[in-house]
Amino acid sequence: MGAPAPDATTDMVELRVPADPAYLTVVRTASAGLAARLDLTLDEIEDLRIAVDEACTLLLGSAPGEDDLVATFRLGEGTLEVEVRGPARELPERSSFAWAVLEALVGEVFTGTSSTGAWIVLRHSRTSGVGASLVVGVG
Repeated sequence: MGAPAPDATTDMVELRVPADPAYLTVVRTASAGLAARLDLTLDEIEDLRIAVDEACTLLLGSAPGEDDLVATFRLGEGTLEVEVRGPARELPERSSFAWAVLEALVGEVFTGTSSTGAWIVLRHSRTSGVGASLVVGVG
C-alpha cells in the first residue's frame, strides 16, 4: 500500500543523516520540534518521537554509516507526516513487536521497499487523536 500524496498547502522539511544509530537523536529531536508546531499534546509529541525513532532503527541496515537515512517531514493543516528512507533491504514481519509498537503509537503505518532500500511513512493528524501514520523508508 502506498502513502497518500501530499497536498499543495504542505510545508516540507528534509533531513539527511548517516545511517548510524549515533545520529538518531537528531531525527528524534527534529520530529519533536516539528510536531510541537502543530500544537500537539506532550503525549502525542512523545509518541511520535518514539515512533520515528523505531522506524529509523528498522531502516538502518546492516552496515552503519555507509548509507544515509532520509527523513522527510510534511506539515499540513493539523497533520504531520514523516517519511523515512533507509538502507535496510527488508522490513520485519507486520506481526512483529516493532510493528505493534509503531501502530500503537501512530495508528497508520505505510511501508515499502525498493532496489535501494526500504521506507516507512507515519502520519499524525491533530483532529484524529490516536490516529497517526508514519512512513520510514530505505533508499
